[in-house]
Amino acid sequence: MIKYTYIVKRGSLLVNQKFIFSIMILIQILSFGCTVFVSGENASSSQSVSGYPVLPNIEQTDPPDNAPANVSEGLDVVWETWQILNDDYVDPSVLDSETFAEGAIRGMLSILGDPQTSYVSPDVLRGSFQDVFRGNFEGIGAHVSMNLAGKLVIVSPIEGSPAQLAGIKSGDIILEADGESLEGLSLLEAITRIRGPKGSKVKLLVKHLGAIDPVEIIVERGVIPLISVRLRSEPGEKFTHIRISDFYPNTVNYLRDIIRDEIENGAQGIILDLRDNPGGTLTAAVDVASQFVDKGLILYVEDGKGKRSNWEARKGGIALDIPTVVLINKGSASSSEVLAGALQDHKRAKIIGSNSYGKGSVNILRELSNGGGLYITIAHWYTPLGRLIQNKGIEPDIEVEGRDNRDSDIKQLNRAIKELENIIGYRNSTGTE
Repeated sequence: MIKYTYIVKRGSLLVNQKFIFSIMILIQILSFGCTVFVSGENASSSQSVSGYPVLPNIEQTDPPDNAPANVSEGLDVVWETWQILNDDYVDPSVLDSETFAEGAIRGMLSILGDPQTSYVSPDVLRGSFQDVFRGNFEGIGAHVSMNLAGKLVIVSPIEGSPAQLAGIKSGDIILEADGESLEGLSLLEAITRIRGPKGSKVKLLVKHLGAIDPVEIIVERGVIPLISVRLRSEPGEKFTHIRISDFYPNTVNYLRDIIRDEIENGAQGIILDLRDNPGGTLTAAVDVASQFVDKGLILYVEDGKGKRSNWEARKGGIALDIPTVVLINKGSASSSEVLAGALQDHKRAKIIGSNSYGKGSVNILRELSNGGGLYITIAHWYTPLGRLIQNKGIEPDIEVEGRDNRDSDIKQLNRAIKELENIIGYRNSTGTE
């Protein structure tokens, strides 16, 4: 049997089109027994005979003459497509360049599979997100993130916030806001749909962790104070329980004041509670870690080109020797994972609770020429011993979980107290300082 191979080059495509067309028609006749009538030398590409499509005309187009010279090889086809649409599309009124540009950007970013990298429209970017560093902001009071499926997940509600009082919990998925789906939106776009002035209300469709059906929750927005450090124990107790809910630039100042007062009041150990702490600024996490570790790496950052930046501990810590344990859970993310990982790698504190969230990426917002922005992952964080945090989280030294959130909280706190008792007992028996 002799095999015939036909090679159709780009330049000869029009020359051999009649041959290809004849073969396709013959295949249709042999396969389906249909009768084909084609009028004219160039049958319309939209014709269909007996339910089967006729091979469309194939026309070459000139390379786009308006593509920038520095467009990467392969992306010039995007410009080519836009040129063809402008020249030939049946309804030119729908060809809005801004809409098509945003669609192209979103399409490119979706291929990355990175929920932390997203397009921010001009309307969203004009909204203010910097008020979270001014001491308070208005909204429902919850820290959120996008999961790998593109769903908006509550990392943790802010303590005492309208969200927490309304029954929103860590791990909840927000499906809709005021009847509009959040699916397909970027993180900042979804946040914009939920945030609003105090006194206004937002109706959220919420799927609780482990629930089958979602529920509607109406939240009245309020002013959310950003108090990041709270003393949970009574002054003068044997073990000081300090809750850090976020990492803001002034977090370390409040923490130092509490630790100094508690040590003066006779505290023998510290329970550093990072449960449901979604993170904050990286500098703040390094400042807090430096209260417990005064030398060596706190973390390092590595970008896509392999460039590494080291973040070292700073001198002047006031809790370098006091026995310390750290509490984490699935709501501990970002900067709180940096802190927990650093103290764990330096063997400065035992980590107690459940595996943390796994948000270890460095993200920045770059403004685009259309007034929008690109929120993009530029690097990953690693613990001092080189452990990747992204999508892995921090694994506790002592895993403690309960039947529900309240039961877990109690068991984890009790285990922390027991661990501090063990450390103090060991030091007393060995004379170790």
